[in-house]
Amino acid sequence: MSPINAYLTFDGNAAQAMRFYEQVLRGKLEMMMTMGEMPDGEGQKMPPEAQQRIMHAALSLGGGMLMASDSMPGQPYEGMKGFGVALSLPSVDEARRVFDAFAEGGNVQMLLEPTFWAEIFGMVVDRFGTPWLINGPGKSF
Repeated sequence: MSPINAYLTFDGNAAQAMRFYEQVLRGKLEMMMTMGEMPDGEGQKMPPEAQQRIMHAALSLGGGMLMASDSMPGQPYEGMKGFGVALSLPSVDEARRVFDAFAEGGNVQMLLEPTFWAEIFGMVVDRFGTPWLINGPGKSF
């Protein structure tokens, strides 16, 4: 069975978000295709205002993928809600670095603090609207 991977939908800023995530998470952006670049002329059927929207992007990190696209033209964008992307990071310092990067221009939901399950944990919605649950190293029970 393959790992579970997150797929995020943005409202015209997927390219900026995925480049930001590539930098912060130190992953590798494997693919980023606009709707205008779709093969077999499909992209040319899209309205002009949709040509630069992201049809599909894939960022590999830690054995998994974070994927994304922009919402389809003509469909209302309702934002991201009802979920969070959970990250488990190997050190407290790395958890702080990632949390702080996501908090810049974002909205901290729960400060990064020790918990009973991890040395440090916090929740933040980044500037692109993605909710993150940041875990540092786990505690031994």
